[in-house]
Amino acid sequence: MTSEHSASAPRRPSRRPSRLRSRVRLVGWSALSALALVVLGFVMWASTPYLAERGPVIDVWANDAIAVEYLPEGILMTPTASGGDAAGTGLVFVPGARVQAHAYMHQLSGVVEQHGATVLITEPTLNLAFFDARTLDQFTSAAPEVDRWFVGGHSLGGVRACLMVPGSEAAGLVLLGSYCAGDISASGLPVLSVAGENDALSTPAIIAENAGLLPADATFVTIEGANHASFGDYGPQSGDGPRSISSEQMRAELTALLGDLLR
Repeated sequence: MTSEHSASAPRRPSRRPSRLRSRVRLVGWSALSALALVVLGFVMWASTPYLAERGPVIDVWANDAIAVEYLPEGILMTPTASGGDAAGTGLVFVPGARVQAHAYMHQLSGVVEQHGATVLITEPTLNLAFFDARTLDQFTSAAPEVDRWFVGGHSLGGVRACLMVPGSEAAGLVLLGSYCAGDISASGLPVLSVAGENDALSTPAIIAENAGLLPADATFVTIEGANHASFGDYGPQSGDGPRSISSEQMRAELTALLGDLLR
């Protein structure tokens, strides 16, 4: 007798797991590509700041009363002559978001020339203050001869300056078209908050709404005819209001206000 052996045909391995892995890989690569495009777009956006107007920067360089140095800490402006009612006092100033640091040289130079103060304008990574995690003393080391340092900033730079106050030896705070996001009302520091009448970004109303985060004796000033971009020299800014004050008039206003505070 012949014995018959029944043998079942070998099963083909299922393709479902491999197809699933392929889909997961495809989704993963798509997500990474999308993320890379977002990051690239952000870096390109941050790397194209509002550029400083050439004329005002040249005026500072040509001013014999002011010495300008480019240091790792930022742009340092010091008086060439000794004396002045704010001698021995300095201001670390943080630029607004996507605004070139040079744009603030002219507006802040008056307090150097007329009052003998020292000014250091920081240069944040990607032109955004929140990417610069340095503490106040890491900036003030640029001018060790200065005894007393204030910290301040414009717009987002002012928000960053507020964060630098706690735990530091700051002598006071300067906010230009800006306000604090955290409560420093118990700090006891002198604070100068300057708004632009026609500022459509950090409006006087928004600044007033956040006034309670500052010490009760903070000084609030609104400059007539000024908009958000008036605090620097970098041309019109998107979303801002109209401007009816000249750069020289704005510089004079800021010089007087900063002089009163720093001295």
